[in-house]
Amino acid sequence: MTKLALTIDLLCSEAQAFSDLESTYAEPALFGVTDGKAIGTYLEHKFRIYLQERYDFAQGNSANGIDFPDLGVDMKVTSIRQPQSSCPFKSARQKVYGLGYGLIIFVYDKADDPTTRAATLRMTSTVFVESQRTADFQMTRGLRQIVENEGNEEDLMAFMTEKNLPVDEIELKNLAEEILKNKPEQGYLTISNALQWRLQYGRVIDKAGTESGLRSIYKSAPLNILNI
Repeated sequence: MTKLALTIDLLCSEAQAFSDLESTYAEPALFGVTDGKAIGTYLEHKFRIYLQERYDFAQGNSANGIDFPDLGVDMKVTSIRQPQSSCPFKSARQKVYGLGYGLIIFVYDKADDPTTRAATLRMTSTVFVESQRTADFQMTRGLRQIVENEGNEEDLMAFMTEKNLPVDEIELKNLAEEILKNKPEQGYLTISNALQWRLQYGRVIDKAGTESGLRSIYKSAPLNILNI
């Protein structure tokens, strides 16, 4: 039987169904596990298998660096208690113009049941962030305001220096010139400088479904409603 080619719309639709299913699934292998990386690997692998049964798509690997290279989308799994993850650093431009790919983010709240000795990953939110919205919120907001207020190259360079953008003087000047010609889109991630970018998703979770480029795929009911 020929499988359908995976598209972004299908990816989001299946992520919604998967989030609903996973939220009620009791997994003994995760009982007592506190390592966020191990939980993320488990969920990413499970969702990939779920998709492979239904669709044809290219597999991500360390060479291309993202989970769905044909779609230009990477998958992230994070706990609602600290919604963040690491991301390869390619260029300081990513903080200004975005990561270069979109993100599908699964946000879970893990609960262990000592009676059954199994864990449930209740999905609190699943969000799709379009590529053009993956830049840093404060960086892009400040740069956009400078351009809109008729700021010049020096104003942009001073702002980026003040924000500790990890670039040398030559790249800083080149970036300022580019920003004047091509104003960046408003990003919604919080990107912290490190050997790897540190991506924080709190704002994305809060604004999903209310801003262009931030798609709310799945959102669970509050626990007090679930427990009625």
